[in-house]
Amino acid sequence: MRAPSGEQFELVHGDQRATVVEVGAGLRTFTAGGRDVVDGYAADEICPSGRGQVLMPWPNRIEDGAYTYDGREHQLPLTEPEARNAIHGLACWRPWTVRERTAERVVLALVLHPQPGYPFTLGLEVDYVLSADGLAVRTRATNLGPAACPFGAGNHPYLRAGGGSVDGLVLRLPASTVLDADARGIPSGSAPVEERGLDFREPRPIGGTVLDHAFTRLEADGDGLVRVELEGPDGARTVLWADGTYGYLQVFSGDPLPDVARRSLAVEPMTCPPNAFRTGEALVRLEPGASWSGAWGIAAA
Repeated sequence: MRAPSGEQFELVHGDQRATVVEVGAGLRTFTAGGRDVVDGYAADEICPSGRGQVLMPWPNRIEDGAYTYDGREHQLPLTEPEARNAIHGLACWRPWTVRERTAERVVLALVLHPQPGYPFTLGLEVDYVLSADGLAVRTRATNLGPAACPFGAGNHPYLRAGGGSVDGLVLRLPASTVLDADARGIPSGSAPVEERGLDFREPRPIGGTVLDHAFTRLEADGDGLVRVELEGPDGARTVLWADGTYGYLQVFSGDPLPDVARRSLAVEPMTCPPNAFRTGEALVRLEPGASWSGAWGIAAA
């Protein structure tokens, strides 16, 4: 019987194992030394709650699914109907094609053809590599059409650092600004993290903090990478890193989702904030023939 997420691509390096799937080119599992590094899902499940999904050509939400680009109005399907938003792009449920495959690497590709609400043609590619340094993910997008198009990218892993609730985890999140949002998840302003009680620039326990926020003004380490760190009570650590193309991080403790309910923490690298197709904030403009690429990854310690 064929899995709901399509073909399964198992990557192995030492005691690390990851599963990438055909549907959406998503990350279904990642373990190191037998420990779950991401909160994945079973092979016989439809991907729940965005776990491990690739978010293109936009991450997060677009208010009313409507936007104007180069003077033309566009209307996307409302894929979050209860909030009247278009959410998480157009590539999550498409079957991707294998371009390269080894024991430690898989490259998946998709041509996203013009459609109502997004009449542009994109060539998309996601490259997963498992090595001694953990899992690295490089994403590429190329405008294959005749007109400039709007573009943003993101990913939706749920991180774990030991069993139990996220309440017992220590979080380091090097962001100085958090976006306020309305009940629909649409940004309504911003504030310094300390004003919202969301300052995790120095490691501290998550405790009962409810997180469903986009953070920005990220501070990179000396190598130019931003690192988010989770540490469990037993000392297990999970680190998500992202390069400078990802200026935003959505962090979500999954409180309203029964299948998550604070057992893991979504840390979503994004190139732009929610609603960027409407506001233009940090939105990538891809001219015909132009490409964009970015890299992020996860390591266990």
